Amino acid sequence: MSIERKRKAGVMWKGDLKNGEGVISTESQALFEEPYSFPTRFEEEPGTNPEELIAAAHAACFSMAFAGALKKKGFQPEQVDTNATCTLQSKEDGYGISKMHLHVRGKVPGINKETFIQISKEADKGCPVSNLLREGLKIEIEAELY
Repeated sequence: MSIERKRKAGVMWKGDLKNGEGVISTESQALFEEPYSFPTRFEEEPGTNPEELIAAAHAACFSMAFAGALKKKGFQPEQVDTNATCTLQSKEDGYGISKMHLHVRGKVPGINKETFIQISKEADKGCPVSNLLREGLKIEIEAELY
């Protein structure tokens, strides 16, 4: 049985890059008219930005993929926490995302550190967001047990 799901998000942006502002909404309304702007993206003003949203999507997807991979290997994960850091870097012609760093910690009874790390690498190969980002982007994974 084939499954296909389409998830939607949209933005409305008003103004130019530096002086404009926008809002982001998702179909589920998990985000609804969430404001973002040049200062929330390139400076330290509170608010969201595209890189933060990519990091959140990657962390969520990887945690699920890792929990699934652990279960397939016979382990019952109690908890998997993933923090993702998406690096936006200036270039001569603008900006680019240069890497994604995943720091994953898990509470998994009966597993040793080496096996945990190995399965984290396998989970990365099965994570749809990792696979989407992998082309042209360095993905680093740091894995440790509680």
